[in-house]
Amino acid sequence: MLSRERVIRTLNHQPVDRAPRDLWSTPHTWMFRQDEMDRLMAVYPLDFAGPRCRYGPALRARGEVAQPGQYTDAWGAVWEVAEPGVVGEVKHPILADWSALAHYQPPWELLDEADLSEVNASCAETSSFVKVGTQAQPFERIQFLRGTENVFLDLAYGSRELDRLIEMLHEFYCREMTMWAATDVDAVSISDDWGSQSALLISPTLWRKKFKPLYSEYCRIAKSAGKYVFFHTDGFTEAIYPDLIEVGVDAINSQLFCMNIEELGRLYNGKVTFWGELDRQYTLPFGTEEEVRASVRRVRSALDTGNGGVIAQFSWEKGTTFENANAAFDEWLK
Repeated sequence: MLSRERVIRTLNHQPVDRAPRDLWSTPHTWMFRQDEMDRLMAVYPLDFAGPRCRYGPALRARGEVAQPGQYTDAWGAVWEVAEPGVVGEVKHPILADWSALAHYQPPWELLDEADLSEVNASCAETSSFVKVGTQAQPFERIQFLRGTENVFLDLAYGSRELDRLIEMLHEFYCREMTMWAATDVDAVSISDDWGSQSALLISPTLWRKKFKPLYSEYCRIAKSAGKYVFFHTDGFTEAIYPDLIEVGVDAINSQLFCMNIEELGRLYNGKVTFWGELDRQYTLPFGTEEEVRASVRRVRSALDTGNGGVIAQFSWEKGTTFENANAAFDEWLK
């Protein structure tokens, strides 16, 4: 079974020869352990690929990502990094004072000057499932620009300025989705971290009012062009699973091990594909190989009914050993 067929059958809840493989890595992994990554990929090739493309030049970007010191991203947010290989934090958000909003604009050049001339050819050349990671992350982006504490206060008080910022970002993301919808990629992915360790970061009612309509529009644009939609969100996010399914998300990547995996399976098997994952807080960095294997077996027992719906995905981060990464993929084959 070719990779693209394997992933599509998984998303459509049809039997497959094995669970499709996907692997994420942090900057630290590919900066310092690329040889180990190459060894793992030689034995367990992934079923996913990205298209050949280039977003437009980021006019506000300065410095090097994941290197000690400061760097400025394409949106103008200034990040501080304490050690090589980590993304860092925004310490001084550029919209901390709302007066700056009057002169702020998204980095339209990323879209206006994007080069997608090789996207369709790169999709045709591979048997892998081609998924593109988009910029779409409205909740995280307003935190990077405004500051997390400010955002929570804005949401609590119903700030009109925050609404204007969200509208501005939404226009950008809709244009980006429309751009990708016109290509031959198989899927687009969205990313927004919505959970703490034990609950949603805002009330589900407020989430449904402010943010669910945004994701619904992104899904509408992508799915009207026949694309699948993948969604990543960290933390305890059980409360919004049915909402994500309702708006059209096909695959959800979430921190299964801070939730009730068995209950998620009971409620949503056959309704959405579980896009991984394994526990990257404790088991992958600190557990034994057998504990990693036991985690894989737990995920399969709860979520794999024999009719697709599960992707063998995990994130290889700084503390993860090669042995544990190898054990994870090996166990998925059993």
